[in-house]
Amino acid sequence: MNPIIIGLLAVLGIALLIGLFMIGQFFSLWLQALLSGARVSLIGLIMMRLRKVDPKTIVFNRIRAKKAGLNLTTDWLEAHYLAGGRVTNVVLAMIAADKANIDLPWDRATAIDLAGRDILDAVKTSVDPKVIDCPTATSAKSTIDAVAKDGIQLKAKARVTVRTNIARLVGGATEETVIARVGEGIVSAIGSADSHKKVLENPDNISKAVLAKGLDSGTAYEILSIDIADVDVGENIGAKLQADQAEADTKRFQAQAEQRRAMAVAQEAEFQAEAQKNRALVILAEAEVPKAMADAFRNGNLGIMDYYRMKNIVADTSMRSSIAGITDAEKTS
Repeated sequence: MNPIIIGLLAVLGIALLIGLFMIGQFFSLWLQALLSGARVSLIGLIMMRLRKVDPKTIVFNRIRAKKAGLNLTTDWLEAHYLAGGRVTNVVLAMIAADKANIDLPWDRATAIDLAGRDILDAVKTSVDPKVIDCPTATSAKSTIDAVAKDGIQLKAKARVTVRTNIARLVGGATEETVIARVGEGIVSAIGSADSHKKVLENPDNISKAVLAKGLDSGTAYEILSIDIADVDVGENIGAKLQADQAEADTKRFQAQAEQRRAMAVAQEAEFQAEAQKNRALVILAEAEVPKAMADAFRNGNLGIMDYYRMKNIVADTSMRSSIAGITDAEKTS
């Protein structure tokens, strides 16, 4: 035979083998879809592989939806797969929602999935409400602490029963917001109580007060109930604050007293200095007396008898002072 013909036959044979291999690879999926009533063409399966889409995921989820009574086209499934969505989760969520009579169209389900929310868990929670501990086990505090008007601290634990609100799942706040709001409501309810005894007598009043605030507004959940699981008495915060205030007032008064004492000491020192100054002035003035007497003798204004009379008066005064026990310092002062 002509070598050219042999080469052509060889090429055709290889192409035929490749085609049979590809057809055989997708034939089982095509047959399974056909028998399940969710037909998918062989060309469509091949094109899926070329578009980097997993044909098994698309075919199995189409069959699953078809058997559940949902008509989801391969184009929808492929589009969500290429967008990075979790096709299996969305299909299972739609089936569960359909069985529970929950309105969940394909567009909303895929939007929720692409937003990063677990749509399947959301549907399960919508059907079977879940309980959230407040505070959570991962929280830094194990209780919600609040102080009543009588100054007594109360430590509370709550359990919040919530149900997913599918319509608000996209853009709605998460569990953390619900827990924070419930904790804030409990603190406010305890703080507005006149006595801690009233709270211990009727813990359900806290639940009623918190539920009346509409804490699930703007969240992805609907709060069904808030149950106070435990309430314990803590410290007497009011008495502790009063004691701290009294201690602070004592230190302040001591500081003020010390300030006044220091001012008194400084004023006394000033008075002593002034007295020393006045004594010095007196001594200086006394030093001028002999000079004045000498001038008086020279000028004839003072006679010898006058001088002796003055000396007698001074001596008499000194005698009287010594008898009375008056010191020289007291005389000068």
